Amino acid sequence: MNYINRLLILSAALLFFSCVDEDYGIPSLDDTENIDIPTNQLTTFKSLYERYEQAVKKGNLIAVIDEDLYIEGYVISSDQAGNFFEELIIQNKTDASNPDNDPRLGLKLEINVGSLSDTYEFGRKVYVKLKGLTIGESHGVLSIGRGEDSRIEQIQDFEYRNIVLRTSEVATMVPKASSLIHLTEADENTLIQLDNMQINRFDLARTYAGESIDKFDGLRILESCESGVSILMQTSTFSDFKSLPVPQDKGSVQGILSRDFRDDFNVFVVNSSSDVVFDSNERCDPAELECGLATTFGTTNLFYEDFESQKNNKLIIGNDWTNYIEAGNKGWEAYSSKATNASLGRSARFKSASSGDVSNIGWLITPAINLDAQDGETLRFKTSNSLADSSYLEVLYSLDWDGVEANITSATWGVLSAAYVVKDTDSFVPWFNSGNVDLSCAAGTMYIAFKYTGSGQETFDGVYELDEVSIDYLP
Repeated sequence: MNYINRLLILSAALLFFSCVDEDYGIPSLDDTENIDIPTNQLTTFKSLYERYEQAVKKGNLIAVIDEDLYIEGYVISSDQAGNFFEELIIQNKTDASNPDNDPRLGLKLEINVGSLSDTYEFGRKVYVKLKGLTIGESHGVLSIGRGEDSRIEQIQDFEYRNIVLRTSEVATMVPKASSLIHLTEADENTLIQLDNMQINRFDLARTYAGESIDKFDGLRILESCESGVSILMQTSTFSDFKSLPVPQDKGSVQGILSRDFRDDFNVFVVNSSSDVVFDSNERCDPAELECGLATTFGTTNLFYEDFESQKNNKLIIGNDWTNYIEAGNKGWEAYSSKATNASLGRSARFKSASSGDVSNIGWLITPAINLDAQDGETLRFKTSNSLADSSYLEVLYSLDWDGVEANITSATWGVLSAAYVVKDTDSFVPWFNSGNVDLSCAAGTMYIAFKYTGSGQETFDGVYELDEVSIDYLP
């Protein structure tokens, strides 16, 4: 009986493990083929782009491929760290050097399968069998999948391995070294390296995607230390590294240029946190005026504004203010409210939430202050917010701006770091004093700017309010 029982247990175990291996086993990485595609069936990424463009000219949103065609590409995405999901990004080149008649292009493959990197790891050469597939835009980037009306649908799990053919080659992928100002739509779905980059100082206290405002993705501002141009680094809240603090220094970052889910703005997506190599502690943040806070209040006024003479919901004008709209269609407006978040009579407000703009940046700049004409200059103001979320307000100064709007962004602007500006973590009911900011350690002609920058997220762009701006001195 003991022998029979052992035999039955052994047979059941063998049956169980054979079923697991047959039904659920991960494909072996040695299960590759040297695939030979007839030359007349091999097409190019460029021809697929052109096919899609022709379909759009005819009023179609997708192009269905009926011929026996294949494309050859290399995988540049990886879902191993959870920052990509049910998609493969492939490009046609292993590096950025290619002749002009064969541009470096990329495509996204929509596949209803998780853990694709187990089979198609980074650098794996693949062929895609195109017959019966559709090419079109999905979330703003050119994609391949199944066609459903005018949409791109996913390739399903029962068929994907017969469509995305895995070869034995794993190539070394060389990213295109570029600067943000030189990237174009043609760089979408391709591997890019950005050098001399850093996380914007207002995001340094955050994780990649572990904050309460990060509902689906974390969006952190990557900025160039060369041009000042920025892009949002997008990290999934399902990624393995979502709770890691963002790197504090500057350096290079490798990732894929893409678009956000709603196709509103460009994003930069890394495969893992190891693709962010910020190894230099020499950040390029703006200069700070280090006068600190003054112990004595100025008794003579140089400039004062309480906004009481302004008209509600109209742009701030007069009193030599410069109200400059750098991006979007919103500027600093007058605002009055007796609600929970009450104004101080009438205040200045910047509200970009629900503006419909991809980006909102607005400057409210004081008239010129001649610091050489008197001593002991100080600045005071009050700020409040209404759930600022990922937007932020900076108090800046310039000693070289010439007062011409067209030259605002090319002038040198530093930070009045001693001034307290309301934070997103502060209560949205009270008003906060800036402190008595000392300006007396500077010389020349100074302009002071209240610069609002929106987050680029419609549902997370908040409101800042400003009032009782006073610049004084000691006679």
